[in-house]
Amino acid sequence: MIALAFLATMINYLDRQTLSVAAPILRAEFHMSNEAYSRIVSAFLFAYTIMNGLSGPLIDRLGTRIGYGLCVLWWSLAAALHAVARGPLSLGAFRFLLGIGEAGNWPGAVKVVAEWFPERERAMASGIFNSGSAVGAIIAPPLVAFLIEAFGWRFAFGCVGLVGLLWLAAWFAIYRTPAVSSEGARDAGDEPTVPVARLLRMRFVQAFTVSKIFMDPVWYFYIFWFPEYLNATRHFNLAAIGRFAWIPFAVAGLGNLLGGWLSGALLARGLSVTVARKTAVTIFAALMTSAIPAVLAPQAWQAIALVSVAMLGYTGCLANMLSFPADVFPRSTVASVYGLASMGSGFGGMIFTLVTGWAVDHYSYTPVFIGFGILPLICATILWLWLGPLEKMNLERNHA
Repeated sequence: MIALAFLATMINYLDRQTLSVAAPILRAEFHMSNEAYSRIVSAFLFAYTIMNGLSGPLIDRLGTRIGYGLCVLWWSLAAALHAVARGPLSLGAFRFLLGIGEAGNWPGAVKVVAEWFPERERAMASGIFNSGSAVGAIIAPPLVAFLIEAFGWRFAFGCVGLVGLLWLAAWFAIYRTPAVSSEGARDAGDEPTVPVARLLRMRFVQAFTVSKIFMDPVWYFYIFWFPEYLNATRHFNLAAIGRFAWIPFAVAGLGNLLGGWLSGALLARGLSVTVARKTAVTIFAALMTSAIPAVLAPQAWQAIALVSVAMLGYTGCLANMLSFPADVFPRSTVASVYGLASMGSGFGGMIFTLVTGWAVDHYSYTPVFIGFGILPLICATILWLWLGPLEKMNLERNHA
């Protein structure tokens, strides 16, 4: 079951990363500035923001099998449509459609974890499925660069977009919801359903949403801008991007496993879930400050190495943050909670992406890297001071 979520996440990032690899060619063909490119990226993030708030409740209502499957179908077709883009406007429109579908991946995968894994295993299970994002990003630069050079960028978009349809056949043939959860609860239909309006009033949802405003945009910067940074600042051509841009994502894949391992090790030593999860997030957030010396490094290999450490820090953080909703809420509500909180992710990504385009055009990448090195520390501070304890909530009595 977790392998299916891993593969879906890998395909999600393969589809998403195709644009960043093709960006130098598309920018030249469509005559786009950094600000124009940032608006296209923001079109994706705008749709992603809106649909995070809708996809989670939709998956909770339809069930994991149908809801998650529909999301993958939508984003796969939207990714293939990029092949017929004729300019910045149509490219932005197809990115918007892609964002609508891709928003469902993490609420769906988090719900898979909640349905199949007990508390002590959730961070590791979350790290395993989320490592699909790193694998997809690893595959994308060499694969997409090869497809573009051999067949053109339109073929590359069409080819990667259709991979999700193969996953759908396996998903509907294999996935089922357990009648009894890993913690002995009956089917999710017997658990309390929490209205979205009530969730939005809860301290946990509010704090978790705000924390993601400062954490997830860092990852969006690396996936959407790092190949462009290598091209513009380190003077990498498309072939060089294909050879080297995958390295930070390979290192990031280790962060998913290390994040799950550290959380589990702290729990085994007797720490509470609250302290174990938040401590792990803080340690990995500190690693993300390596983005600051990365932009100042004199050699390209040094910059790639330091960015790799920062990306490992992000995935280590995320392996633990993905577990938060299942630690607190019943599995009937997990997708809704993560989807609503991820609206902060999309909102922050959209705002900071626009700021990135403006800053690069008017200044350089230096203030951008410095800013993205500091943001994770703000996230960790919010989790300690505002989020509250990570323990099962009594939804019958709790109203705030």
